[in-house]
Amino acid sequence: MIEVDAISKEFAGRPVLRDLDFRVPDGRITALLGANGAGKTSCLRIIAGLLRPDAGTVRVGGIDVARDPLGVRRQLGVVGDREGLYERLTVEEYLTLFARIQGITGTALRQSLDDVRRELELEPLWKRRTRGFSQGERMKVSLARALVHRPQHLILDEPTRGLDVLAARLLRRTLLRLRDAGTTILFSSHVMSEVLELSDTVLVMAAGRVVGSGAPQALMREAGCSNLEDTFVALAYGERRVQGGGVPA
Repeated sequence: MIEVDAISKEFAGRPVLRDLDFRVPDGRITALLGANGAGKTSCLRIIAGLLRPDAGTVRVGGIDVARDPLGVRRQLGVVGDREGLYERLTVEEYLTLFARIQGITGTALRQSLDDVRRELELEPLWKRRTRGFSQGERMKVSLARALVHRPQHLILDEPTRGLDVLAARLLRRTLLRLRDAGTTILFSSHVMSEVLELSDTVLVMAAGRVVGSGAPQALMREAGCSNLEDTFVALAYGERRVQGGGVPA
């Protein structure tokens, strides 16, 4: 489980997150749905230990991110808004490096590499340097890096942004397969169809707060809307707050 308790963050005196509270249950896909500037990326960076909150606590699998960031990283995979590929390395060399950083060696290393190569259809890219890769190819490699140590928790920041249809389909299939295998997944998006297809729970964010949470269909019913887009607009830009059967903070 990912637990976010009353986190707040300001940049240059401007509040970005305001006493943000939510839970991400084990073995489920939870979506952070919000417009640009809602605080989604800042929230994910704090969970990943890449940014310190001004107040509040985050725990991943029961481990406090501030107190034991290395312990958290061992059980957390991160796909951020920047791929961070090392363009002089081949895909195999790049993933081997990150697996070794996680302490994977020997037979376990080879098995981990073989698994992500097969699952993400990386064989055509395996011996190529990542320089010049398409957006879809870069996302595949970034996802493989996040998964090579078999983390229990996975967070992704707008993972399908810029992907073509086939790459986006592969990513969605992979996330659903990981969820079914027990991985806890949190991703951010403002693409309604993607959120509706993937998420067990939706957290609607606006101005650094969660203004609605629950299963997509439950949120729509309680907001009195026929689609997720109208529900989002009602929650993010109106006066309503809806709890639609999600995990309360």
